[in-house]
Amino acid sequence: MEADKIKSHAKLNLALNITGKNSSLHEIETVIVFVYLHDEIFIEKINSNKHKISFTGKFSKNIGKNNTVSKLLNILDEKKLLNNKKFKVRIKKKIPSKAGLGGGSMNASNILNYFLKKNIIKISKKEVIKISKLVGSDVLLGLNPTSSVLMSNNKIKRFYNCKKFYSLIVKPNFGCSTREIYSKVKKFNKPKFNNPSLNMFNFDYLKKMDNSLEPIALSKYSKLREIKSFLENLSKPSLVRMTGSGSALVAYFQSKYRCEIAKKMFHKKYKNYWCILSKTI
Repeated sequence: MEADKIKSHAKLNLALNITGKNSSLHEIETVIVFVYLHDEIFIEKINSNKHKISFTGKFSKNIGKNNTVSKLLNILDEKKLLNNKKFKVRIKKKIPSKAGLGGGSMNASNILNYFLKKNIIKISKKEVIKISKLVGSDVLLGLNPTSSVLMSNNKIKRFYNCKKFYSLIVKPNFGCSTREIYSKVKKFNKPKFNNPSLNMFNFDYLKKMDNSLEPIALSKYSKLREIKSFLENLSKPSLVRMTGSGSALVAYFQSKYRCEIAKKMFHKKYKNYWCILSKTI
């Protein structure tokens, strides 16, 4: 049996606010887009008494046995939703970890989506939401990889006709721990995204917003401050902002030509740092 191939796209936070905290997790609202940068997932049913999960590719190192994919499969097994079926899952990692690009969460999202579309599991929308939250806070966003606004009340508004733009995504040779960055959050914002509209994806609007986690990461890592300053002076980006809890920074351009120039200039100065040009979906 040939494995099915799934694309698992990276997500970018255009803006992010911390609006509170419950017993265990911070409550956020965010404006996100997805880009063509993606991991490749190969999945097939196997005759075995356990699932087989493996990672390959440039960013496959340091992914432990306890990851979002194993967590999802364990939850589905515990709930007996897979009816004792076992799967071989191989993931070619093209999205760096500890970057704020949601690589691991999106892997889980797309595998869950695969099971739903193939009718391997049959559950209500309410149960899908419940399982997604058990795996990770970003998983729900990846079930439908399109431009979205996550509101402070945990509802998601999807947008399908947003203008496309280009992004230069860069990551230094270190990552940011999501848990550590969030642990340093000292203040909360009043909700700003509870009346979502297409306007929220315009750069004039986004320039007035920010990522509440960015100042924390920039104060901890002087190299991130240096990179952001460099990007802001490259080929007139419309916006430069950290995504998620970092350490990836993103320069957004409305022109592919300007984005390509910026990439060349960045690579010339920071030869050992990962960078990629990617367009929004």
